[in-house]
Amino acid sequence: MRVVRPPREMQALSEELRGSGKRIALVPTMGYLHEGHLSLMREGRSRADVSVASVFVNPTQFGPKEDLSAYPRDFDRDCRMMEDAAVDFVFHPTAEDMYPSGFQTYVTVEQVTKHLCGISRPHHFRGVATVVAKLFHIVKPHIALFGNKDYQQVVVVRRMVRDLDMDVEVVGCPIVREPDGLAMSSRNTYLDAEERKQALSLRRSLDEARTLFLSGERSSRAITARVREILSAGGPSVRIDYVSLCDAETLEGVDRIEDRSVLAIAAYVGRTRLIDNELFSVRSQEGRL
Repeated sequence: MRVVRPPREMQALSEELRGSGKRIALVPTMGYLHEGHLSLMREGRSRADVSVASVFVNPTQFGPKEDLSAYPRDFDRDCRMMEDAAVDFVFHPTAEDMYPSGFQTYVTVEQVTKHLCGISRPHHFRGVATVVAKLFHIVKPHIALFGNKDYQQVVVVRRMVRDLDMDVEVVGCPIVREPDGLAMSSRNTYLDAEERKQALSLRRSLDEARTLFLSGERSSRAITARVREILSAGGPSVRIDYVSLCDAETLEGVDRIEDRSVLAIAAYVGRTRLIDNELFSVRSQEGRL
């Protein structure tokens, strides 16, 4: 496994790989890896000749009161894990590499960022779209893999790729969970023991939503009300940011599940903001996309 830091070096290497007919898979990460990240890397390895992972804590997607300075980092640990996942190249630039002095160009995806996390984090997806666009130009992947836990992020990146005619396939992969059902996240390390127990209310609320759906319930009001009820009873550390049932592609809110929908939730558990989601499809007999 080779670590590459300067963007120009990574770009030249990618051009050489493409020129030799190699298919490149990219998994963008902010490091402090867990099994969810590794599952993406293994999937990328199965779909391409060369596996590339980026490790970059992107400052432009953090708000002024968010956890950029506290975000967990352990690059040596990450490298050991990526070696086990058969990653070929790790792109690990500095903030100065990615945003040099005088940087002033950003990518804005207009509509799908106005919902869900975009409401409470209004500048977040501009930072996400910008850094992903840069990664695509630098690494030049044929395929890029993202986890569906960050469902809105996947939608934003797909919209950007479609609108800007980027030559990359964007793949959203299933959520990887802890044995107790909590969606894996680097931010789970912030939770103390009691908060960790209360965080399970997110998974319980989504399980109840699926039970309602499979029993025939289609009303957004009924489903989201029950989800809010379970989250509110999750414990004193749980504070709801949003609960939204929306169209799976546009992220516009829906009154009823008519076709493909996503139930997305965000909640603070203590000071830690967690997100999760459940996907529904009326046309699929088992209710899964």
